[in-house]
Amino acid sequence: MPNRPAVDVSVAAPAYNEADNIAAAVTEWREYLERHPAVATWEIVVCDDGSSDATGRILRELQEDCPQLVVVTFARNRGAGAAIAAAVARTRLDWVVLLDSDGQFPIANLDAFLERIRAGGGPAFSGARVRKADSLPYRWGSAASGAVSNLLHRTRYRDFNSIFKVVRGPLFRALPLESAGMNCSTEITARVAELGHVWEELPIEHRERGGGSRGWRFWRGARDRALFVGYLGLRRWLLRRGVLRAPLAPFPLGRSPLEEVR
Repeated sequence: MPNRPAVDVSVAAPAYNEADNIAAAVTEWREYLERHPAVATWEIVVCDDGSSDATGRILRELQEDCPQLVVVTFARNRGAGAAIAAAVARTRLDWVVLLDSDGQFPIANLDAFLERIRAGGGPAFSGARVRKADSLPYRWGSAASGAVSNLLHRTRYRDFNSIFKVVRGPLFRALPLESAGMNCSTEITARVAELGHVWEELPIEHRERGGGSRGWRFWRGARDRALFVGYLGLRRWLLRRGVLRAPLAPFPLGRSPLEEVR
């Protein structure tokens, strides 16, 4: 894409007991970022969420050959939301790509997002999974909570709960994230909407886990998601009625993200 600057990219990801997947995931991310002509400076920030397997050791070994890899380590498991918030907070670059460490979101999905960024798109992009590779109960749960979230926030996003996000760094790092568990991706969508930004959704590939198992149980996760969506809905209702003060955007609405860079 001539005459358009390359993009500085931080990849942020949580990891909990991902010894089966983390080496392949980080290697895939690194090779993509090193070779892509639209990527300038890059870094990878992974938060090891108190893993009890070899995840931490593998990450330290990967660091020896990759100085762009930053590892944040929790002494105990604090949940995916806390790990995501910690990873995002340690990023430094202009754009932050949120991924998971289980291999379900290929970083090659980023191609279309980079094109939109370089064309002067908005500050927040989200990946809409064309075909979700999760089991049927998980797909039903995600669809139900997404529909309720859209209703509560007066939005019409295809994939409200997608973790694949590409957000301007200052905006992402300024979000006051509260979720401790797997609801963080839902909260990110809601928080950015509260600031008055509109997510631009792009279709992405979603594949099965590379190995291992999910770090949360279905019924407990479903209960927690229902409670959290209810909390976000109540917060939205209180904001609309002026009971809560609306948050301030970290940079002006409507300004091209590339104007904030360099």
